[in-house]
Amino acid sequence: MSARGITFLNKWIANSVPKTARPDVISINELTHKLFADAKSVGIRREEIDEEVDSLYRTILSAIVHFDPGLSL
Repeated sequence: MSARGITFLNKWIANSVPKTARPDVISINELTHKLFADAKSVGIRREEIDEEVDSLYRTILSAIVHFDPGLSL
């Protein structure tokens, strides 16, 4: 397990998912690609994030639907 992966994911969601993000497949796909690009740029592999959540799609969707400024996932 990667504590670093889940820490990165939580911080990334808090800082990178706009409150105006739409809960649709295209928006979530774009956010997922950005997440992995940002993770790669700081040396975090996709596997470190994937192993921490059952579904990255549902995780990002939940962040969009339940947006609450300052709330950590």
